[in-house]
Amino acid sequence: MRTVRDVDVSGRRVLVRVDFNVPLEDGEVADDTRLRASLPTITYLLERNAKVILCSHLGRPGGEVVEELRLDPIAKRLSELIDVGVIKAGDCVGEAVEARAKDLEPGQVFLLENTRFHPGEKANDHKFAARLAGLAEIYVNDAFAAAHRAHASTEGVAHLLPSAAGLLMEREIEVLRRVRENPKHPFAAIFGGAKISDKIGILDQLMDRMEMVLVGGGMANTFLKAQGHEMGESLVEEASLDTAREILEAAGEKLVLPVDLVVADAFDAEAKHHAVLVDQVPPGWRALDVGPRTVDLFREKLKGAKMILWNGPLGVFEMELFSKGTYAIVGTLAEHEAETITGGGETAAAVNEVNLADKMTHVSTGGGAFLTFMEGETLPGVAALGEG
Repeated sequence: MRTVRDVDVSGRRVLVRVDFNVPLEDGEVADDTRLRASLPTITYLLERNAKVILCSHLGRPGGEVVEELRLDPIAKRLSELIDVGVIKAGDCVGEAVEARAKDLEPGQVFLLENTRFHPGEKANDHKFAARLAGLAEIYVNDAFAAAHRAHASTEGVAHLLPSAAGLLMEREIEVLRRVRENPKHPFAAIFGGAKISDKIGILDQLMDRMEMVLVGGGMANTFLKAQGHEMGESLVEEASLDTAREILEAAGEKLVLPVDLVVADAFDAEAKHHAVLVDQVPPGWRALDVGPRTVDLFREKLKGAKMILWNGPLGVFEMELFSKGTYAIVGTLAEHEAETITGGGETAAAVNEVNLADKMTHVSTGGGAFLTFMEGETLPGVAALGEG
Protein backbone atom coordinates (compact mmCIF):
# COMPACT_ATOMS: atom_id res chain seq x y z
CA MET A 1 0.00 0.00 0.00
CA ARG A 2 1.46 3.32 -1.09
CA THR A 3 1.63 5.87 1.70
CA VAL A 4 2.01 9.63 1.82
CA ARG A 5 5.74 9.09 2.42
CA ASP A 6 6.03 7.73 -1.12
CA VAL A 7 4.65 10.88 -2.78
CA ASP A 8 6.28 14.23 -3.50
CA VAL A 9 3.81 16.71 -2.00
CA SER A 10 5.90 19.90 -1.93
CA GLY A 11 3.98 22.83 -3.36
CA ARG A 12 1.12 20.61 -4.47
CA ARG A 13 -2.57 20.58 -3.57
CA VAL A 14 -3.31 17.47 -1.53
CA LEU A 15 -6.88 16.39 -0.87
CA VAL A 16 -6.94 14.49 2.42
CA ARG A 17 -10.00 12.45 3.38
CA VAL A 18 -10.11 12.63 7.17
CA ASP A 19 -12.72 11.38 9.61
CA PHE A 20 -13.98 14.40 11.51
CA ASN A 21 -17.31 12.76 12.33
CA VAL A 22 -17.13 13.90 15.94
CA PRO A 23 -19.77 14.76 18.55
CA LEU A 24 -20.79 18.40 18.86
CA GLU A 25 -22.36 20.07 21.90
CA ASP A 26 -23.58 23.65 21.98
CA GLY A 27 -21.71 24.43 18.78
CA GLU A 28 -18.39 23.08 20.05
CA VAL A 29 -16.43 19.87 19.48
CA ALA A 30 -17.22 17.63 22.46
CA ASP A 31 -14.56 14.99 21.75
CA ASP A 32 -11.57 15.83 19.56
CA THR A 33 -10.03 12.34 19.55
CA ARG A 34 -10.48 11.87 15.82
CA LEU A 35 -9.11 15.33 15.09
CA ARG A 36 -6.00 14.53 17.11
CA ALA A 37 -5.64 11.22 15.28
CA SER A 38 -5.36 13.11 11.98
CA LEU A 39 -2.62 15.46 13.18
CA PRO A 40 0.40 13.34 12.19
CA THR A 41 -0.64 13.33 8.53
CA ILE A 42 -1.63 17.00 8.48
CA THR A 43 1.61 17.99 10.19
CA TYR A 44 3.65 15.82 7.83
CA LEU A 45 2.11 17.58 4.83
CA LEU A 46 2.53 21.07 6.27
CA GLU A 47 6.18 20.43 7.09
CA ARG A 48 6.71 19.53 3.43
CA ASN A 49 5.06 22.69 2.09
CA ALA A 50 1.93 21.01 0.79
CA LYS A 51 -1.32 22.87 0.19
CA VAL A 52 -3.67 20.87 2.40
CA ILE A 53 -7.34 20.41 1.50
CA LEU A 54 -9.35 18.42 4.04
CA CYS A 55 -12.70 16.75 3.49
CA SER A 56 -14.96 14.80 5.82
CA HIS A 57 -18.56 13.89 6.52
CA LEU A 58 -20.39 14.69 9.73
CA GLY A 59 -23.54 12.90 10.84
CA ARG A 60 -26.30 11.79 8.50
CA PRO A 61 -27.74 14.85 6.75
CA GLY A 62 -29.28 12.70 4.00
CA GLY A 63 -27.82 14.56 1.04
CA GLU A 64 -29.19 17.92 2.18
CA VAL A 65 -27.72 20.92 3.98
CA VAL A 66 -28.32 20.68 7.73
CA GLU A 67 -27.07 23.78 9.52
CA GLU A 68 -26.28 21.91 12.75
CA LEU A 69 -23.95 19.60 10.82
CA ARG A 70 -21.69 22.22 9.30
CA LEU A 71 -17.98 21.79 10.01
CA ASP A 72 -17.32 25.30 11.38
CA PRO A 73 -16.80 24.10 14.99
CA ILE A 74 -14.34 21.54 13.66
CA ALA A 75 -12.40 24.21 11.75
CA LYS A 76 -12.17 26.24 14.95
CA ARG A 77 -10.90 23.34 17.06
CA LEU A 78 -8.47 22.13 14.38
CA SER A 79 -7.00 25.63 14.12
CA GLU A 80 -6.25 25.46 17.84
CA LEU A 81 -4.67 22.01 17.57
CA ILE A 82 -2.33 22.77 14.67
CA ASP A 83 -1.77 26.46 15.47
CA VAL A 84 -2.63 27.34 11.89
CA GLY A 85 -5.69 29.29 10.83
CA VAL A 86 -7.89 26.80 9.00
CA ILE A 87 -9.75 28.25 6.02
CA LYS A 88 -13.33 26.98 6.04
CA ALA A 89 -15.24 26.53 2.77
CA GLY A 90 -18.97 27.13 2.44
CA ASP A 91 -19.35 23.96 0.36
CA CYS A 92 -17.20 21.03 -0.72
CA VAL A 93 -17.58 21.58 -4.48
CA GLY A 94 -18.48 24.46 -6.77
CA GLU A 95 -16.80 27.38 -8.53
CA ALA A 96 -16.04 29.34 -5.36
CA VAL A 97 -14.43 26.31 -3.74
CA GLU A 98 -12.42 25.56 -6.86
CA ALA A 99 -11.15 29.13 -7.08
CA ARG A 100 -10.12 29.18 -3.41
CA ALA A 101 -8.36 25.84 -3.73
CA LYS A 102 -6.32 27.04 -6.68
CA ASP A 103 -5.23 30.13 -4.73
CA LEU A 104 -3.90 28.18 -1.75
CA GLU A 105 -0.32 28.81 -0.69
CA PRO A 106 2.03 26.11 0.66
CA GLY A 107 1.38 25.59 4.36
CA GLN A 108 -2.27 26.61 4.23
CA VAL A 109 -5.14 24.34 5.36
CA PHE A 110 -8.52 24.44 3.60
CA LEU A 111 -11.42 22.53 5.16
CA LEU A 112 -14.29 21.66 2.84
CA GLU A 113 -17.88 21.57 4.02
CA ASN A 114 -19.67 18.33 4.98
CA THR A 115 -19.43 15.98 1.98
CA ARG A 116 -22.74 14.34 2.90
CA PHE A 117 -24.61 17.54 2.13
CA HIS A 118 -24.50 16.16 -1.43
CA PRO A 119 -26.32 12.95 -2.40
CA GLY A 120 -23.46 12.13 -4.77
CA GLU A 121 -21.21 11.37 -1.78
CA LYS A 122 -22.97 8.26 -0.49
CA ALA A 123 -23.99 7.25 -4.02
CA ASN A 124 -20.30 7.32 -5.02
CA ASP A 125 -21.37 9.35 -8.03
CA HIS A 126 -18.56 9.66 -10.57
CA LYS A 127 -19.34 13.29 -11.43
CA PHE A 128 -19.30 14.30 -7.76
CA ALA A 129 -16.03 12.41 -7.21
CA ALA A 130 -14.54 14.15 -10.25
CA ARG A 131 -15.48 17.56 -8.83
CA LEU A 132 -13.71 16.71 -5.59
CA ALA A 133 -10.72 15.36 -7.47
CA GLY A 134 -10.55 18.57 -9.52
CA LEU A 135 -9.62 20.50 -6.40
CA ALA A 136 -6.28 18.75 -5.96
CA GLU A 137 -3.31 17.04 -7.55
CA ILE A 138 -2.87 14.22 -5.01
CA TYR A 139 -5.34 12.27 -2.88
CA VAL A 140 -4.56 10.89 0.58
CA ASN A 141 -7.02 8.74 2.51
CA ASP A 142 -6.47 8.98 6.26
CA ALA A 143 -10.04 8.10 7.28
CA PHE A 144 -9.79 4.48 8.39
CA ALA A 145 -13.11 4.74 10.23
CA ALA A 146 -14.85 5.45 6.92
CA ALA A 147 -12.79 3.09 4.75
CA HIS A 148 -15.48 0.39 4.76
CA ARG A 149 -17.74 2.75 2.81
CA ALA A 150 -17.42 3.00 -0.98
CA HIS A 151 -18.36 6.68 -1.11
CA ALA A 152 -17.15 9.36 -3.49
CA SER A 153 -14.68 10.89 -1.04
CA THR A 154 -13.44 7.57 0.35
CA GLU A 155 -13.21 5.45 -2.80
CA GLY A 156 -14.26 7.29 -5.95
CA VAL A 157 -11.61 10.01 -5.80
CA ALA A 158 -8.83 7.46 -5.34
CA HIS A 159 -9.32 6.28 -8.92
CA LEU A 160 -9.00 9.81 -10.30
CA LEU A 161 -5.81 11.10 -8.67
CA PRO A 162 -2.43 9.71 -7.62
CA SER A 163 -3.46 8.27 -4.26
CA ALA A 164 -1.86 7.09 -1.03
CA ALA A 165 -2.65 6.19 2.55
CA GLY A 166 -2.17 8.69 5.35
CA LEU A 167 -0.14 7.92 8.46
CA LEU A 168 -3.19 7.03 10.56
CA MET A 169 -4.50 4.70 7.87
CA GLU A 170 -1.07 3.10 7.61
CA ARG A 171 -0.89 2.54 11.37
CA GLU A 172 -4.40 1.10 11.60
CA ILE A 173 -3.83 -1.40 8.79
CA GLU A 174 -0.38 -2.36 10.09
CA VAL A 175 -1.58 -3.09 13.65
CA LEU A 176 -4.88 -4.78 12.80
CA ARG A 177 -3.34 -6.94 10.08
CA ARG A 178 -0.81 -8.22 12.62
CA VAL A 179 -3.61 -9.01 15.09
CA ARG A 180 -5.62 -10.78 12.43
CA GLU A 181 -2.83 -12.74 10.79
CA ASN A 182 -0.02 -13.09 13.31
CA PRO A 183 -1.26 -12.58 16.89
CA LYS A 184 0.88 -13.14 19.96
CA HIS A 185 -0.10 -16.11 22.12
CA PRO A 186 -1.79 -16.58 24.46
CA PHE A 187 -4.27 -14.41 22.55
CA ALA A 188 -7.38 -13.24 24.41
CA ALA A 189 -10.37 -11.27 23.20
CA ILE A 190 -13.06 -9.35 25.04
CA PHE A 191 -16.33 -8.75 23.22
CA GLY A 192 -19.22 -6.62 24.40
CA GLY A 193 -21.86 -4.45 22.84
CA ALA A 194 -25.45 -5.27 22.09
CA LYS A 195 -25.58 -7.97 19.44
CA ILE A 196 -24.01 -11.33 18.64
CA SER A 197 -24.94 -10.79 14.99
CA ASP A 198 -22.50 -7.86 14.81
CA LYS A 199 -19.64 -10.11 15.97
CA ILE A 200 -20.30 -13.37 14.11
CA GLY A 201 -17.82 -12.53 11.34
CA ILE A 202 -14.96 -11.68 13.69
CA LEU A 203 -15.68 -14.74 15.86
CA ASP A 204 -15.60 -16.98 12.79
CA GLN A 205 -12.35 -15.39 11.62
CA LEU A 206 -10.46 -15.45 14.91
CA MET A 207 -11.95 -18.11 17.19
CA ASP A 208 -9.44 -20.80 16.21
CA ARG A 209 -6.55 -18.38 16.81
CA MET A 210 -7.69 -17.26 20.25
CA GLU A 211 -7.05 -19.10 23.49
CA MET A 212 -9.78 -17.21 25.31
CA VAL A 213 -12.93 -15.18 24.52
CA LEU A 214 -14.54 -13.14 27.30
CA VAL A 215 -18.08 -11.92 26.59
CA GLY A 216 -20.07 -9.18 28.30
CA GLY A 217 -22.62 -6.53 27.42
CA GLY A 218 -25.92 -7.22 25.72
CA MET A 219 -24.47 -10.04 23.63
CA ALA A 220 -23.71 -11.98 26.83
CA ASN A 221 -27.43 -11.94 27.64
CA THR A 222 -28.16 -13.85 24.46
CA PHE A 223 -25.53 -16.46 25.26
CA LEU A 224 -26.88 -16.82 28.81
CA LYS A 225 -30.44 -17.29 27.57
CA ALA A 226 -29.15 -19.84 25.05
CA GLN A 227 -27.80 -21.74 28.06
CA GLY A 228 -31.28 -21.75 29.59
CA HIS A 229 -31.08 -18.81 32.00
CA GLU A 230 -34.11 -16.57 32.49
CA MET A 231 -33.05 -13.02 31.58
CA GLY A 232 -36.14 -11.01 32.60
CA GLU A 233 -36.41 -7.84 30.53
CA SER A 234 -32.72 -7.91 29.50
CA LEU A 235 -31.80 -7.15 25.93
CA VAL A 236 -31.71 -10.53 24.18
CA GLU A 237 -31.25 -11.10 20.45
CA GLU A 238 -33.93 -13.77 20.06
CA ALA A 239 -33.12 -14.38 16.39
CA SER A 240 -29.53 -15.28 17.31
CA LEU A 241 -30.22 -17.88 20.02
CA ASP A 242 -29.48 -20.81 17.70
CA THR A 243 -26.28 -19.08 16.55
CA ALA A 244 -25.31 -18.56 20.19
CA ARG A 245 -25.77 -22.28 20.92
CA GLU A 246 -23.60 -23.17 17.92
CA ILE A 247 -20.85 -20.79 19.05
CA LEU A 248 -21.00 -22.13 22.61
CA GLU A 249 -20.63 -25.69 21.38
CA ALA A 250 -17.78 -24.87 18.99
CA ALA A 251 -15.87 -22.67 21.45
CA GLY A 252 -16.12 -24.94 24.47
CA GLU A 253 -14.25 -23.74 27.54
CA LYS A 254 -12.43 -20.93 25.74
CA LEU A 255 -15.64 -18.85 25.75
CA VAL A 256 -16.13 -17.26 29.17
CA LEU A 257 -19.47 -15.69 30.14
CA PRO A 258 -20.41 -13.51 33.12
CA VAL A 259 -21.12 -15.26 36.43
CA ASP A 260 -23.00 -12.29 37.87
CA LEU A 261 -24.78 -9.22 36.52
CA VAL A 262 -25.86 -5.80 37.70
CA VAL A 263 -29.61 -5.72 37.12
CA ALA A 264 -32.02 -2.79 37.28
CA ASP A 265 -35.78 -2.38 37.47
CA ALA A 266 -35.74 0.09 34.57
CA PHE A 267 -33.48 1.37 31.81
CA ASP A 268 -32.76 4.54 33.69
CA ALA A 269 -29.69 6.29 35.08
CA GLU A 270 -31.28 6.34 38.55
CA ALA A 271 -32.96 2.92 38.54
CA LYS A 272 -32.97 0.56 41.48
CA HIS A 273 -30.13 -1.90 40.93
CA HIS A 274 -28.09 -4.64 42.51
CA ALA A 275 -25.79 -7.52 41.54
CA VAL A 276 -27.19 -11.04 41.15
CA LEU A 277 -25.87 -14.37 39.91
CA VAL A 278 -26.73 -15.08 36.30
CA ASP A 279 -29.42 -17.60 37.29
CA GLN A 280 -31.16 -15.12 39.59
CA VAL A 281 -32.32 -12.30 37.29
CA PRO A 282 -35.72 -11.22 38.71
CA PRO A 283 -38.76 -11.10 36.41
CA GLY A 284 -39.21 -7.59 35.02
CA TRP A 285 -35.59 -6.58 35.70
CA ARG A 286 -32.81 -6.23 33.12
CA ALA A 287 -29.04 -6.77 33.06
CA LEU A 288 -27.19 -3.50 32.39
CA ASP A 289 -23.62 -4.36 33.44
CA VAL A 290 -21.43 -7.28 34.45
CA GLY A 291 -21.10 -7.80 38.18
CA PRO A 292 -18.06 -7.60 40.49
CA ARG A 293 -17.48 -11.37 40.47
CA THR A 294 -17.33 -11.30 36.69
CA VAL A 295 -14.79 -8.46 36.76
CA ASP A 296 -12.60 -10.54 39.08
CA LEU A 297 -13.06 -13.60 36.86
CA PHE A 298 -12.15 -11.70 33.69
CA ARG A 299 -9.07 -10.21 35.34
CA GLU A 300 -7.94 -13.66 36.42
CA LYS A 301 -8.50 -15.11 32.97
CA LEU A 302 -6.47 -12.34 31.33
CA LYS A 303 -3.38 -13.05 33.40
CA GLY A 304 -0.61 -14.38 31.20
CA ALA A 305 -2.12 -13.16 27.92
CA LYS A 306 0.40 -11.71 25.48
CA MET A 307 -2.16 -9.99 23.25
CA ILE A 308 -5.64 -8.74 24.15
CA LEU A 309 -8.22 -7.51 21.66
CA TRP A 310 -11.25 -5.62 23.02
CA ASN A 311 -14.37 -4.56 21.13
CA GLY A 312 -17.56 -3.39 22.79
CA PRO A 313 -18.48 -2.16 26.30
CA LEU A 314 -19.51 -4.62 29.01
CA GLY A 315 -22.52 -2.60 30.07
CA VAL A 316 -24.44 0.63 29.55
CA PHE A 317 -21.36 2.62 30.48
CA GLU A 318 -22.93 5.94 29.50
CA MET A 319 -24.89 5.65 32.78
CA GLU A 320 -22.58 5.90 35.80
CA LEU A 321 -24.41 3.18 37.74
CA PHE A 322 -23.71 0.67 34.97
CA SER A 323 -20.20 1.71 33.94
CA LYS A 324 -18.11 -0.11 36.53
CA GLY A 325 -17.56 -3.28 34.49
CA THR A 326 -16.42 -1.42 31.39
CA TYR A 327 -14.10 0.95 33.25
CA ALA A 328 -12.67 -1.93 35.31
CA ILE A 329 -11.60 -3.56 32.04
CA VAL A 330 -10.09 -0.27 30.83
CA GLY A 331 -8.02 -0.13 34.01
CA THR A 332 -7.02 -3.78 33.74
CA LEU A 333 -5.76 -3.38 30.18
CA ALA A 334 -3.97 -0.14 31.05
CA GLU A 335 -1.91 -1.98 33.67
CA HIS A 336 -1.44 -5.19 31.65
CA GLU A 337 1.89 -6.10 30.11
CA ALA A 338 0.21 -7.60 27.05
CA GLU A 339 -0.13 -5.89 23.69
CA THR A 340 -3.57 -4.28 23.99
CA ILE A 341 -5.71 -3.32 21.00
CA THR A 342 -9.13 -1.74 21.35
CA GLY A 343 -11.59 -1.08 18.56
CA GLY A 344 -15.04 0.40 18.13
CA GLY A 345 -16.43 3.85 18.78
CA GLU A 346 -17.89 3.08 22.21
CA THR A 347 -14.79 1.20 23.31
CA ALA A 348 -12.55 4.08 22.29
CA ALA A 349 -14.90 6.52 24.04
CA ALA A 350 -14.60 4.55 27.28
CA VAL A 351 -10.81 4.48 27.06
CA ASN A 352 -10.62 8.20 26.30
CA GLU A 353 -13.13 9.11 29.01
CA VAL A 354 -10.63 8.05 31.68
CA ASN A 355 -7.60 9.34 29.74
CA LEU A 356 -5.94 5.95 29.38
CA ALA A 357 -5.52 5.80 25.60
CA ASP A 358 -1.77 6.28 25.97
CA LYS A 359 -1.65 3.13 28.11
CA MET A 360 -3.00 0.99 25.25
CA THR A 361 -0.87 -0.34 22.43
CA HIS A 362 -3.43 0.84 19.89
CA VAL A 363 -6.86 2.45 20.07
CA SER A 364 -8.51 2.03 16.70
CA THR A 365 -10.55 4.93 15.34
CA GLY A 366 -12.78 2.53 13.45
CA GLY A 367 -16.06 0.91 14.41
CA GLY A 368 -17.59 -0.70 11.35
CA ALA A 369 -14.27 -0.53 9.53
CA PHE A 370 -12.55 -2.25 12.45
CA LEU A 371 -15.02 -5.15 12.41
CA THR A 372 -15.01 -5.42 8.62
CA PHE A 373 -11.22 -5.57 8.47
CA MET A 374 -10.94 -8.05 11.33
CA GLU A 375 -13.50 -10.26 9.60
CA GLY A 376 -11.05 -10.54 6.69
CA GLU A 377 -13.15 -8.46 4.32
CA THR A 378 -11.78 -5.87 1.89
CA LEU A 379 -12.16 -2.21 2.77
CA PRO A 380 -13.08 -0.28 -0.43
CA GLY A 381 -11.28 2.84 0.76
CA VAL A 382 -8.07 0.86 1.21
CA ALA A 383 -8.32 -1.32 -1.91
CA ALA A 384 -8.56 1.76 -4.15
CA LEU A 385 -5.36 3.38 -2.87
CA GLY A 386 -2.50 3.40 -5.32
CA GLU A 387 -4.82 2.93 -8.31
CA GLY A 388 -5.16 6.60 -9.21
